Amino acid sequence: MKPDTSTAMRNLIAEVRAALPFDLPGTQLCSGSCDGCSVKLLDYLDGELADWERRLRAGERPHFGDLERLARTSRRIHKVLSRNGLLGPT
Repeated sequence: MKPDTSTAMRNLIAEVRAALPFDLPGTQLCSGSCDGCSVKLLDYLDGELADWERRLRAGERPHFGDLERLARTSRRIHKVLSRNGLLGPT
């Protein structure tokens, strides 16, 4: 049985938080060449995740479009961080 959209969103948020280096210090995020600002991208995504966590706690139910948007944004940021050498190969 597939999870409801709220459970799916919680699972997606947990996966993104586990996969991306939100806890890296700024000195490591900004070393060498960049293909997009890793600090700003992580700050943006952290804000999006925190917003959805707050909305889920308040009882809001996400739509499939909300899940797809967050997943797409997360994948794009993951690719940039990988190109910047902050993650292993994708």
